[in-house]
Amino acid sequence: MDSIAIAIKDALVGWGIPHQLVTALISMIPLLELRGSILVAGLLKLPLIQTYIAAVIGNMIPIPFILLFIEKIFDWMKTVKHISKIPIKLEEKVMKKSDQIQKYGYWGLFLFVAIPLPGTGAWTGSLLAVLLGLNRKKSLFFVLLGVMTAGLVMTLVSYGVIGSII
Repeated sequence: MDSIAIAIKDALVGWGIPHQLVTALISMIPLLELRGSILVAGLLKLPLIQTYIAAVIGNMIPIPFILLFIEKIFDWMKTVKHISKIPIKLEEKVMKKSDQIQKYGYWGLFLFVAIPLPGTGAWTGSLLAVLLGLNRKKSLFFVLLGVMTAGLVMTLVSYGVIGSII
């Protein structure tokens, strides 16, 4: 995953895209999201505050669209012969991670997004919120809180702030 983020960074930087925008764009990509973008920002030597802001904003840009349109997109995909299995497999895979959210509701959604582990994050959390029928406005708020928390943790760890305190 890190090598993919670095390859994308190299391409975007090669095209002359500003480093803050590179960070935000990588943060928008599923699987890479916040963690990948903060790694890239560190390699680009972006200041800590710029890294945090670009990563959080970039990670949040797709979320309202996921919350609003993913059901319709998946319904359409299920009707297309060569891609019909993709949304079904994604739904099954994501629902295996739903226990925390089903148990704790919106706070579970927050924790799911806030704890920066592989397979968690804003994209998966938003998809889970939709599949579980959670209120989209509340979900957007708790995903934002989770992204802000994960961004803070990842930025502080990546820039050595937490390591120097402990």
